[in-house]
Amino acid sequence: MEDLFGWLVSFFAVVALVVVVIYQLMCLADLEFDYINPYDSASRINVVILPEFIGQGVLLLFYLLTGHWVMALLCVPYLYYNVTLYTQKQHLVDVTEIYNMLKWEKKKRLFKLGYLVMLLFLSLFWLIYSALDDHEE
Repeated sequence: MEDLFGWLVSFFAVVALVVVVIYQLMCLADLEFDYINPYDSASRINVVILPEFIGQGVLLLFYLLTGHWVMALLCVPYLYYNVTLYTQKQHLVDVTEIYNMLKWEKKKRLFKLGYLVMLLFLSLFWLIYSALDDHEE
């Protein structure tokens, strides 16, 4: 039962990360189609970047504490990328360069979204597997 609860928490944490990345993509799409000005778009994206990084770190720590080593190993490259961006001070979106970097920023977010969807499906698989395993006992 504890394993089922762990996978359930993991599933909702990954869903929260997916929602944050989709929100960032929506802000970039609004900027691309001129529904929002660059300052508002950059400020909305920059507000959710650090919570995204912290959420990914907490998710990795959660996987390590619950003993899900494979999932923790799958989270390491994404967390390493986020830490590298943060240490190089490239994690925030620059208001003055947002139009020039729009395609690159969208590609980054789409790659993150694909990576998180993979984690989401794996988490969902293990959630269902542990639920069925608990049901058999």
